[in-house]
Amino acid sequence: MAEAGTGFLEQLKSCIVWSWTYLWTLWFFIMLFLVYILRVPLKINDNLSSVSMFLNTLTPKFYVALTGTSSLISGLILIFEWWYFRKYGTSFIEQVSVSHLRPLLGGVDNSAPSAASAAGGDADSNRQSVSECKVWRNPLNLFRGAEYNRYTWVTGREPLTYYDMNLSAQDHQTFFTCDTDHLRPADAIMQKAWRERNPQARISAAHEALELNECATAYILLAEEEATTIVEAEKLFKQALKAGEGCYRRSQQLQHHGAQYEAQHRRDTNVLVYIKRRLAMCARKLGRTREAVKMMRDLMKEFPLLSMFNIHENLLEALLELQAYADVQAVLAKYDDISLPKSATICYTAALLKARAVSDKFSPEAASRRGLSTAEMNAVEAIHRAVEFNPHVPKYLLEMKSLILPPEHILKRGDSEAIAYAFFHLQHWKRVEGALNLLHCTWEGTFRMIPYPLEKGHLFYPYPICTETADRELLPSFHEVSVYPKKELPFFILFTAGLCSFTAMLALLTHQFPELMGVFAKAFLSTLFAPLNFVMEKVESILPSSLWHQLTRI
Repeated sequence: MAEAGTGFLEQLKSCIVWSWTYLWTLWFFIMLFLVYILRVPLKINDNLSSVSMFLNTLTPKFYVALTGTSSLISGLILIFEWWYFRKYGTSFIEQVSVSHLRPLLGGVDNSAPSAASAAGGDADSNRQSVSECKVWRNPLNLFRGAEYNRYTWVTGREPLTYYDMNLSAQDHQTFFTCDTDHLRPADAIMQKAWRERNPQARISAAHEALELNECATAYILLAEEEATTIVEAEKLFKQALKAGEGCYRRSQQLQHHGAQYEAQHRRDTNVLVYIKRRLAMCARKLGRTREAVKMMRDLMKEFPLLSMFNIHENLLEALLELQAYADVQAVLAKYDDISLPKSATICYTAALLKARAVSDKFSPEAASRRGLSTAEMNAVEAIHRAVEFNPHVPKYLLEMKSLILPPEHILKRGDSEAIAYAFFHLQHWKRVEGALNLLHCTWEGTFRMIPYPLEKGHLFYPYPICTETADRELLPSFHEVSVYPKKELPFFILFTAGLCSFTAMLALLTHQFPELMGVFAKAFLSTLFAPLNFVMEKVESILPSSLWHQLTRI
């Protein structure tokens, strides 16, 4: 119960801090007003009488201007708060009050580590946040020239963000370069090419490298970025395979002769694995699915330790296309292990296989009458498990949100991973009769099991808080990023909206009925100043006139 109320208590604390700040500011201006009134040693009653005379002389136009200005200022604050909330997901006033004003008022930030555990706890929390926001290479990423660029030519939109392409450039420099590249002219040119931001400069550098030598990485760059069709890309990858195998055999013989040779062999291994994987993906895209499956299986047997490419996810998608569900189950049995990292592909494929056993005969009306059978319960639990891991996927599978081209990098449990999964696997869910109906009937039940996902998970760790920010960097601006858990409007947006509406209504009423609203305003101000009049009369009657004279002079 304490965990459930933590979020509400934090919001309540920030509201109290902001309210205290507002009251102290109001009290400060009231004191300034009183100091202005008492700037000369006159009696208090005389000063208050002058204030009353001043208020009585105010015309309705003054009240119209006052309320209209208040409404305008409140409206501007509301617009700014709404824009800030849409862009950053939080309230500006709340952020300022919690970050800057709470320490000034003596508040303590509970999220800050204590002095005793600062050395270890702070480092652990930093490591946890970095691991939560780790961005992964999309194992099913498309080809830039043959797919991403064609989308740009047709729609005029850029499907990839600069952040995403920059991460790809870093990956290429990590996988396809080594410290000894400067000893070989072609590799030295490609080492610079991978750092180029201009696509045409990269392509020109690749052609220049090929004029010097048969360079595998140059063929890779041309296949990825210059080829306009998958057929052209496959031809270039086959040429890259021929050059890459020769480099791999030569470096394999010399890998134990020193650290430089070992680094070169590691680079040649990465190049060879990348080429074979992309060739398998070309075969899958061109309809030769069985050939693609064989290539992926051979690659996983030849290089079992290279799990960074997540080739098993490519294999799962190809096996689902062949409807080889027994083979899919065998792959899941190996990779859906508690000690291995999970992904949307693993969790949702496991849910699809269990849903396939019962989905063709599933009926929500019949299930509500007789209850769920054991197989149906297993399927529902598998769906709940998948939805808890990535709650964004069902909206794309059920076509409640439109799909876009998946990015080259994904954030696990984020919207980018959901897009990448649904883009390739929606057809497999549609092929299983009743699977989407079962998903539609059961996926929202997951949120009753984890009502506070940021504080406590059910089968997985609590949902990370950094996914929205990272997904906004990975996904193009024209896509509306899916946010989980859904953020409610901050208190201050509702407060400024109510204040703006109230003051606008007062301005309108004052403009339409000036005499009546003037009477109301004077009555309100008289009531407001009545306690102050009473207190001042008592103070004046108690304090000696000489003492009060000295105080007013001070």
